[in-house]
Amino acid sequence: MCGIAGIYFKSQTSNQVLGRALVDMLDGCQHRGPDSTGFALYPDSVPGLRLRFLVEEGDEAALSRIRTALAAHGASIRGERREGATFVVEVDYAGEIRPFAYAMEQAAKLVSIGTSLDIIKDVGTSHDLDRVYNIGEIRGSHGIGHVRLATESEVKPESAHPFWATGFADVAIVHNGQITNYWKMRRRLEARGFEFRTDNDSELIAVYVADKLAKGIKLETALEQSVDDLDGTFSFLVSTKDGIGFAKDRLAAKPMVMYEDDSLVAIASEEVSLNRLFPGRPLSTTEPAPGTFRTWSRSI
Repeated sequence: MCGIAGIYFKSQTSNQVLGRALVDMLDGCQHRGPDSTGFALYPDSVPGLRLRFLVEEGDEAALSRIRTALAAHGASIRGERREGATFVVEVDYAGEIRPFAYAMEQAAKLVSIGTSLDIIKDVGTSHDLDRVYNIGEIRGSHGIGHVRLATESEVKPESAHPFWATGFADVAIVHNGQITNYWKMRRRLEARGFEFRTDNDSELIAVYVADKLAKGIKLETALEQSVDDLDGTFSFLVSTKDGIGFAKDRLAAKPMVMYEDDSLVAIASEEVSLNRLFPGRPLSTTEPAPGTFRTWSRSI
């Protein structure tokens, strides 16, 4: 079943209570996915790159491999920290992202990479993750989140969503549905040298969209093309460094509700998630029509 949520603050400042908003929104639809929860957050950009790895507590060998791999590929560490089931490192790196990201995956499970993107996902509810990772304190401009009902893979942090666009910086996806032409599309991308770390169709969508963006295609156009290129039933949210967007298949079997005013845009699987942002206030919400897409972005 699963549930998705996203929020975009229209103000030019990123000093918004992003984490608290998404914790509350995901709590509203937690019944759709009690097994694990995840957030793709966009706080202020770091000077270089932020990488977040999944590393079990006490696994010093993994930390050593990460540091060795970073040095071997010309990345100098600016700062690092352990946080829950993850290891976060900020680096200076001036080379190509794709080969660098693929190489880092050989050292440890890489959850996200970017100048702004930070994916935090783990087993448990949104409030469980908030207690461990202090998500409610994170301020930023926009983000997306996911609550997961495990149906096809184990209940592990690496199986939780969101999924980063493997090999690209600052692109993430949350998705409710199933892509039935997954293997056909994956083989096409692999033939062009792209690598995948899971068999999850959400990772495929993320790479598909990021590839188009890398070619100079606008996000709105990429989402329009996704409605035709992706087979199956799906509602998904995509986030980039500059904004968010959504796309729905033409059957519209997977729910999505939206609220927009002068200050923000909020999207979720259920209206109860939107109500968490404005307790006790009646909202004028809309449900995106079948086969539609839309974006909100600060880019020109």
